[in-house]
Amino acid sequence: MGRGPSIEGRKSVEDAKRAKVFTKLIREITVATRAGVADPADNARLRSAVDKALSANMTRDTIDRAIKRGSGADGGAEMHEMRYEGYGPAGIAFIIDCVTDNPVRTVADVRHALTKHGGNLGTSGSVAFQFQRCGELVFDTAGDEVLEEKILEAALEAGADDVVNEAGESSVLCTPDSLEAVQQALAAAGLAPTRAEVVMRPANRSAVPAEAQETLLDLIDWLEELDDVHDVYHNALLPAEAHP
Repeated sequence: MGRGPSIEGRKSVEDAKRAKVFTKLIREITVATRAGVADPADNARLRSAVDKALSANMTRDTIDRAIKRGSGADGGAEMHEMRYEGYGPAGIAFIIDCVTDNPVRTVADVRHALTKHGGNLGTSGSVAFQFQRCGELVFDTAGDEVLEEKILEAALEAGADDVVNEAGESSVLCTPDSLEAVQQALAAAGLAPTRAEVVMRPANRSAVPAEAQETLLDLIDWLEELDDVHDVYHNALLPAEAHP
């Protein structure tokens, strides 16, 4: 009989995944610091980035070093925020947000990923009109109608714009500026989201032909694995079990 991966092998894979997550979190902290101030109390974006890092069990020392780098105190390489737009298989629209110290490398990597999967890189604004920037708080409700109703009531009371129930989740939508206030109000009601962040949400989702789904999922995974890619947004309507 064949043997599965060793404990050491599984640990190596998990360590590699954790390192990649940490790399992206550190870049977000660095950019958030440079975009505002080095004090999370006075920088909502930095505060959100620090909260994510703590949730991922990043140490305070590592967070502080990232903030120091972002403030320019250590003379580290300058990081740039880049947004790329394009199309994947079946004409699915993509927005790919990146944080990089080498935009030339990053655009080449993103273009290669899209073209290899039958898509193409577009110009700025070519697909952005199909998305809306909004705050999104996601709750795991798994068809619990009582919990869904509780979230709806608390969200509307907090000033949220809408609540969407789909695929076992309730997504509370609000303006980017009100995200923190809505999250605090929901927390006061005993409701903790699995994630809360500003996203690019598609106005409508497009069904994907069965023959293109595997290629599309491979493209999404490919993009998310790129070191410089921070967020991947698309307007595909996929089976809930296929991809988060």
